[in-house]
Amino acid sequence: MTFLFGALTGLINGFLASGGGIVAVLVLEKALGVETKKAHATAIAVILPFSAASLVVYGLGGYIDMGLVWRSALGGVAGAAVGARLLSRLPKKYIKMGFGGVMIAAGARMMLR
Repeated sequence: MTFLFGALTGLINGFLASGGGIVAVLVLEKALGVETKKAHATAIAVILPFSAASLVVYGLGGYIDMGLVWRSALGGVAGAAVGARLLSRLPKKYIKMGFGGVMIAAGARMMLR
């Protein structure tokens, strides 16, 4: 089961540019019974090697704008640190609401474009 979870999450992550994190959280919570906060944190750890593999493939294909990467990296690292601290402090209810809101917004954006 976990191999299939990894394969599906890696496929979606590589295809949708880290969209695998959404799948990872859902599978960890719903199919594997992992508690909400632990599922979100574990999804980040699971996505890291998947993202690294995608990075190599996209980098070799010349698809990465490294200037943009470096210009946004500091803000991204700062935001990730704040988000991780929020995850540890917020009640599960608000984490689920935020996660659902992001999923709805992303889905709506994709459907309307």
